[in-house]
Amino acid sequence: MVLAASLDAVGVFLLAHHFSNGAAPLVTTAFLLFGWLFGSYTLLRWPWLRLRFVLLRILLPCLATLLLLILAHWWMGLESQRDTQLSLFFALGAWSLVVRMLLRYLLRWAPDQQWSLLAEADEALQVLLEWRRHPHLPARPPKLLSPSYLLAAKAPVSPGGVVLGRGLRLQPDQEIQLQRLQSQGLSTTTVIQLAEEQLERLPPSLLPSDWMAMIEIPWSNTFSVQRQLKRSADVILAAILLLAASPLLVLACLAIWIEDRGPILFYQQRSGWMGCPFILLKLRTMKPVNHTAGPAPWTSVSDPRVTAVGSVLRKLRIDELPQLLNVLKGEMSLIGPRPEQPDLESELDIRIPHYRKRHWMRPGLSGWAQVCAPYAASLSEAELKLSYDLYYLRHWSIALDFLVLFKTIKTVLQARGR
Repeated sequence: MVLAASLDAVGVFLLAHHFSNGAAPLVTTAFLLFGWLFGSYTLLRWPWLRLRFVLLRILLPCLATLLLLILAHWWMGLESQRDTQLSLFFALGAWSLVVRMLLRYLLRWAPDQQWSLLAEADEALQVLLEWRRHPHLPARPPKLLSPSYLLAAKAPVSPGGVVLGRGLRLQPDQEIQLQRLQSQGLSTTTVIQLAEEQLERLPPSLLPSDWMAMIEIPWSNTFSVQRQLKRSADVILAAILLLAASPLLVLACLAIWIEDRGPILFYQQRSGWMGCPFILLKLRTMKPVNHTAGPAPWTSVSDPRVTAVGSVLRKLRIDELPQLLNVLKGEMSLIGPRPEQPDLESELDIRIPHYRKRHWMRPGLSGWAQVCAPYAASLSEAELKLSYDLYYLRHWSIALDFLVLFKTIKTVLQARGR
């Protein structure tokens, strides 16, 4: 992906300089941003994608770049020739298509890095199920390998290596054979390490009961420089965002009130850091309903309770903006696991292993789970989201927070909120 972006930058700059002298930096920057926004670079991760989808993901950044160039010329009062603009459009598309098709072709000739899985039957089934939850994963799921085949092998059995299950029990002769193959260059890893590398999440069902203590997470060090930077950035950015978004908030509040004359804000108790409850603020996006009998039900993708205005606010995530006040108060962070209702968590804690560990960091407006997984509307999806939260806890850093921030911006610009 980095190589594709570099080739795009060089080629687009030269083309823009040739066809539209003086606008090369603008065209190059715009093309790279639109390519990132419309998923032009993810083409390299999906070699199976059909040609029409490849062309669509290439033409959209070209068209958006061309429109931006036309608007820039109009805004600055510059003359622009239609033939030149069309030539630039087709040149950008042709260059982008050639770069991606060439890289996709080269990737197909790359050596197969599929891993082989050596595990007990129950664990092997669970591992394969977790990998199959990602049908578009660039890495292939591990291939099941029997201990008897391992014993008969005379050389390393897989280009990728062997994944060893947590509960694997080998016979003494099989242990000796495995050690011999390792001495010949066979790579071995664990299911957890492979999940971290390929899935970028930690499925709770694959983790041992004593997995990770709180002191092991990077955020646990109170005097960590990164932890202090995170809180300082939370306060500064939340204040700036709240001030910048205040006109938008006023318009959103007015739209909510005009639609049904109901309350504008939505208050709900959520679980915060270490499980301490707090009152979460949101703009109301659903019809007023009283849930005094118990926790609010799961929210589905096409929930009939969502209002027309609320649907727009949720897609653009504008309804989350009042939570910037929760951030300023120290109840939340900009990035972290999403807070859940205490009543709903009681059931999730019983049915999903390691669920309470997501309370080891402050909850966030956005998080690794929010940008990587669909909106949780069932127990299975709640478990999937937890797997991303656990990965975030284990690998938290300022760099990961920045990555979540950029993915959140992309989600907002694409209006892909829940």
